[in-house]
Amino acid sequence: MTLVHAPFPTAEWWRTAVIYQVYPRSFADSDGDGVGDLPGITARLDHLARLGVDAVWLSPFYRSPQKDAGYDVADYRDIDPVFGTLDDADAMIAAAHERGLRVIVDLVPNHTSADHPWFRAALAAAPGSPERARYLFRDGKGPGGAEPPNDWRSIFGGPAWTRVTEADGTPGQWYLHLFDTSQPDLDWTHPEVRAEFVSVLRFWLDRGVDGFRVDVAHGLVKADGLPDWGGEVEMVGGTVDEGGDAADDAAAEDADVVTGAGDPGPMFDQDGVHEIYREWRKVLDEYDGERALVAEAWVEPLSRLARYVRPDEMHQAFNFTFLTTRWDAAAYRRVITASLRANDTVGAPTTWVLSNHDVVRHPSRLGLPDAGSRPHGIGRDDVQPDEELGLRRGRAATLLMLALPGSAYVYQGEELGLPEHTTLPDEVRTDPAFFRTRGTDEAEAGRDGCRVPLPWEAAAPAFGFSPTGASWLPQPQSWARYAADAQDGVEGSTLEMYRAALRLRRERRLGAGGLEWVDGDDESVLAFRTVGADGRGVAVLGNLGATPLPLPPGARVLLASGPLPDDDTVPADTTVWLEA
Repeated sequence: MTLVHAPFPTAEWWRTAVIYQVYPRSFADSDGDGVGDLPGITARLDHLARLGVDAVWLSPFYRSPQKDAGYDVADYRDIDPVFGTLDDADAMIAAAHERGLRVIVDLVPNHTSADHPWFRAALAAAPGSPERARYLFRDGKGPGGAEPPNDWRSIFGGPAWTRVTEADGTPGQWYLHLFDTSQPDLDWTHPEVRAEFVSVLRFWLDRGVDGFRVDVAHGLVKADGLPDWGGEVEMVGGTVDEGGDAADDAAAEDADVVTGAGDPGPMFDQDGVHEIYREWRKVLDEYDGERALVAEAWVEPLSRLARYVRPDEMHQAFNFTFLTTRWDAAAYRRVITASLRANDTVGAPTTWVLSNHDVVRHPSRLGLPDAGSRPHGIGRDDVQPDEELGLRRGRAATLLMLALPGSAYVYQGEELGLPEHTTLPDEVRTDPAFFRTRGTDEAEAGRDGCRVPLPWEAAAPAFGFSPTGASWLPQPQSWARYAADAQDGVEGSTLEMYRAALRLRRERRLGAGGLEWVDGDDESVLAFRTVGADGRGVAVLGNLGATPLPLPPGARVLLASGPLPDDDTVPADTTVWLEA
């Protein structure tokens, strides 16, 4: 056996927590308007408590024109009426705490909405004014300033600059937006910007939230002078870097696990972001209850990602390298090894994730011919996943993830085995990435397919999402079999598998445990042993190959991702937890 990671006994909740992501628009609608809301979340908290998660992370619910589903914030201290009120937020936080669930809220500091009072004031003011200094306004290049200040591209497609019309009606300066035109980037060298977000942190901490997931955490600081770059950036990327030995170092050359370029560009992962998070960490440390900061940072290699979770900065950082790994045992072994070793150097937990609101759901990714690839959405004219194969692999991947040391995130609906909605009509799509790239060489279907409202009750209108049957995105009729009530108490259902896995994970304290690889000759097998902080662990056997795998003699199965035959074998695309 090869020891990779030693047990880490600790009482800090964020080191081992399983955190459930709620996308408020699509979780539960209480008032029948077809859009999920805070009272709807509160009414469904018992589902999360019974599932066995430790905390809830909510995507943005702030006042917003909703050009990018709330990631365009107009007021960081108020709730958008579509989701409810501040009183509803307080009630939801209190109800979660009563059930032993911590609450993490999204913070969007890279940009505001174009409707934010600061940006409206900037448009009304003159070039060089204090109002414009809070954002990245620049004069254009070329005759009359008609060309953008540099060659940067928006992550949503097209140029990252938009020209404004000045008060006198003439073409004026340009402003930077790494995302949509409705999301102007802030200038984080400005002291008012830094002071404002410290104030926003305190506003929500005082209301009882347990932490913040920081959107685009690697993007706040841009390189001096905003130089031309010529590169392209993606919504999620990752590569594997040093792992400590030759086999792990070789991972960077393996096309199965390399999913992005190593150069983040002058707009991402600049050293100045760490000074900001050290300031924020001091603020959180003033509050009791171990409040936490979580980085959404698309950073590579893993050694640079680990810098975000040094002892005086953030507590967690999403591991997108793990999310983007192909369905390959050797690739998973390298990624897991490199991730644990990188985070061990700074004393931080590794934070595992397979799905979220920005990527195709993992059962559908794993059901594609190129299993585990990461398309930018799947449309009705694209190659369609094999739904049965994808669910089988998705369940197997989940059991691999939930056995790993550290923290893990579950995206709403994955406990039901939900696939991507891959046949949405173009006319119902709302993702700005779809509209900004439509008809171009970089066209993408966008993220709407993973954001479709959840099915709670198989026979109810909108599958119980809304009392009126309204749903802001249409749900596939095939989702009736995935509804929560159709799986509740059903042996072998995906919902019951998640409940069992989370119960065992907690009982055996796997999140605080160690990990050692079980060596073997079969390259299609991922085998490891976890050692819980109390000495109780599990042996994990993942068969990622095409042929059945014999169980070890005398093995006692604790949990399996799929049915096991009577011949003491583990079928293809199946993971089992065994008594260690």
